[in-house]
Amino acid sequence: MLALLILSFIFSSLHLVAGHASIWHPSMFGFNVTQQTFSYDNRPVAPLMAMTFDQWWFHGHLGYPPHPTDVFELPAGQNVTAEVACDKGATSYYASSPGGNVQNGDDVCPGSPMSEYHTTGLDDVKGCGLAIAYKSNVSEVQPDDFTIFSINQTCVWTRFTDFSVPERMPPCPNDMCLCAFFWIHSQDSGGEQNYMNGFQCRITNSTSNVGLATSQVPRRCGADPANGKPDAVPGNCTYGAKQPFYWYQQQDNNMFEGTYSPPFYTDLYNFKDGAQNDIFQDSYVSIPVPGPNQTALPVLAVPGNAAVPSSASASSSTTSTSSAVHSSSSTSTSASTTSSSPSSSPSSASQKTCSRNTSAFSRRSVADDSSKPFKHRLFAMTKHSRKLDMQRRSSLWRPL
Repeated sequence: MLALLILSFIFSSLHLVAGHASIWHPSMFGFNVTQQTFSYDNRPVAPLMAMTFDQWWFHGHLGYPPHPTDVFELPAGQNVTAEVACDKGATSYYASSPGGNVQNGDDVCPGSPMSEYHTTGLDDVKGCGLAIAYKSNVSEVQPDDFTIFSINQTCVWTRFTDFSVPERMPPCPNDMCLCAFFWIHSQDSGGEQNYMNGFQCRITNSTSNVGLATSQVPRRCGADPANGKPDAVPGNCTYGAKQPFYWYQQQDNNMFEGTYSPPFYTDLYNFKDGAQNDIFQDSYVSIPVPGPNQTALPVLAVPGNAAVPSSASASSSTTSTSSAVHSSSSTSTSASTTSSSPSSSPSSASQKTCSRNTSAFSRRSVADDSSKPFKHRLFAMTKHSRKLDMQRRSSLWRPL
């Protein structure tokens, strides 16, 4: 009898570890939600698809808010390291996990194959994003209030995942903002699944009071040779502040791609890896109205932002101010987000940078000795070395 109980406990623990993935931090809504909290599995790692608005918005966790003092700090112009995992027990917050401590260094899903976090390898990851809403009251936040401010195109490949914060982020009202983690994985590993986890956040080290531009629906504009689109169409991109993807739900979608053409947080939708530095009200001098036949490109107010190709030139007869174009183009944006539009280059996952910091959010448990080698990485690896590092991790990865 005792042996049966032990086996039951082991299989139960393995079931909790295996699964999907989410960000983990005490500032999350639903941080302590378990498999028994809802009548269905609504843990933070559970996928969201074909749901009503109340079910998918903030993962249905608005009734399970964090403590007011638990805040994810985002230092302007720096990087933060988030923990992404299939279960809380695989993170430094294992103490409040029903399954206890199952950490294994940088593994996202200890004891499980890569398919548990929906990838066949590094080349198959499709990135994730962090978004921010400059409102301190969660009941006032609407989907179009969120703006994606940071992208990691190799997410969710490693448990410790770096996000770069734009240098010009303004301070939050009442010293508090609302943020969210968004992820849509490759259709190669099962599709139709969205992931959203909301959390309390705060911008620190702010030196700018310039607000974010009105966020617009992203447009599918990157190259997609696999689907007969060998070239990107930069004139069809959404430039500047962009909304997250709301896709494959029963209500309030802003993406209408098909089952096998999900939207991704990559160059496919002009989401460059790293900080989204062109999301501010004064980022552009002018932006042409986007479209599949548009040849004019935006003019940046601050040169050197990677959101616009270096060869960009704009026609004065087809441009306007950033705010005016965002307003006039909003009705035509979603029409170009169909699966027939081009998508990103498969090589985009290799264009990365990697860094760590010691911010309040990136503190790790002293008990997590296995993570120490990752904690002391160089602060700024080159793009090439990032790819080699990820490939090395792939070759060394072994399930428990």
